[in-house]
Amino acid sequence: MYPGKYVAENPGRPAFIMAGTGEAVSYREYEARTNRLAHLLRHQGLARLDHYSIFMENNNRYLECCGAGERAGLYYTCINHYLKDDELAYILTNSESQILIVSAEKLAVARAALDQCAGVRLCLVVGGDQVSLPEDTATTEFRDFTAAVAQYPDTPIDDEALGTSMLYSSGTTGRPKGILRPLPEAHPSQSLPLFQFLFELWHYREDMIYLSPAPLYHSAPQAATGLTIRMGGTVVIMERFDAQDYLQYVSQYGITHSQLVPTMFSRMLKLPEEVRARADLSSLEVAIHAAAPCPVKIKEQMIDWWGPIIHEYYGATEGLGFAALDSEEWLIHKGSVGKVILGELHVLDEEGKLCPEGTPGELWFKTASEFTYFNNAAKTEEAMSADGTMSTVGDVGYLQDGYLYLTDRSTFMIISGGVNIYPQETEDLLITHPKVLDAAVFGVPNEDLGEEVKAVVQLIEGLEPSDDIAAELMAFCLENLSRQKSPRSIDFEAELPRLPTGKLYKRLLKDRYWANHKSGIL
Repeated sequence: MYPGKYVAENPGRPAFIMAGTGEAVSYREYEARTNRLAHLLRHQGLARLDHYSIFMENNNRYLECCGAGERAGLYYTCINHYLKDDELAYILTNSESQILIVSAEKLAVARAALDQCAGVRLCLVVGGDQVSLPEDTATTEFRDFTAAVAQYPDTPIDDEALGTSMLYSSGTTGRPKGILRPLPEAHPSQSLPLFQFLFELWHYREDMIYLSPAPLYHSAPQAATGLTIRMGGTVVIMERFDAQDYLQYVSQYGITHSQLVPTMFSRMLKLPEEVRARADLSSLEVAIHAAAPCPVKIKEQMIDWWGPIIHEYYGATEGLGFAALDSEEWLIHKGSVGKVILGELHVLDEEGKLCPEGTPGELWFKTASEFTYFNNAAKTEEAMSADGTMSTVGDVGYLQDGYLYLTDRSTFMIISGGVNIYPQETEDLLITHPKVLDAAVFGVPNEDLGEEVKAVVQLIEGLEPSDDIAAELMAFCLENLSRQKSPRSIDFEAELPRLPTGKLYKRLLKDRYWANHKSGIL
């Protein structure tokens, strides 16, 4: 998110616009804002390779909070703003964040989280002039963001250096993992090699206008908005996604590029025909999607509606590898996520042997970029092959005619609306309920979200299943977990299948709901 030469060449061009309000921040102002915050971070003692975190909904300060780290040689962690205080506290501690930037809307959650971790010494509150700030604690000072940065100069810091995000990827069990990439000693005008090829792949150009409909804590919006600013384009930020608003903004702002998840496609397709018919999409050149399997019929309808401008890719935040294809290729290879263009893919069976073409196996990459899971050597080792030359995130798929198809996940990761959800935490919570003897949580098909969270519960002896108990258990989950992790429905079984070792044989349950479905072909 380094504006580089465009500050001088096009100082008045909007770096970003808030879609709902129309508030525009020019390249000149964006440069000044990121410089002021970079000075504050240095003044607070953050040196190259140190860490800070951002916990906010989409707002008019988000991009500068990232951009300052990218010009100060820092790692910044954008945290899912739906998390609860204990989840936030874990990430703040694990990431070794010294400063937290939080919105007034999320301040109460942040305050509770900071009671559980002592490493954050300063909490900057965006919108803090409109709320009552908490009293400073023994370890954390609370300050209004705007007032705090105003005292610093708007010129670059003397020791500018390339920084980057350190985002967290969910696991199937336990805690999320911080993905750390090595940072070369470079000026921030240079970008990380992993992203450089995307400029050409997705036809990025200087006067592009990019519409960002997703939460900015996601890795895909992070990369896309940063690349747009590096190209001198304009980012239009939706505060939250609404299908009808999205179509309106494409016309209103002359959007040329955008990145979505399949859920967004589905919701737009369900709009009334008259709403869809009057949408002016003539400016739109490239629409990219990823993050979750896209049902074939949904993608067919989108290409029929928008034309062959839809690009798909497959990748992971870890940067193991990258596959991509355009609409023309996809129409020939329906259901594919593309050809591998970064990393060297090996499809391996359970014994670590290469699978024949067309036979599913676990996807292992000789990685496109080096990474480790921060402060988690065990998880890093778990993701690596025995000889340390390959890595995996547990996806299963096969190659056919050079194109990659995803069929399953070796873990039971749930991807709902582009959000990764690990079910073990929900299972562990349900089992603590006095009426529950055993529980299994997994993803089941959802035409809109790709998958939704399902729980199957074994009640204690003497209780009969009922709608009232199901409602009670769902409310219990909502009280203790993020909304995204809570089951949308609960079914009951007399006894859950467990192996003699005690391991839950979840596939026997999950397969009932996925009968006649294939990942990506719903």
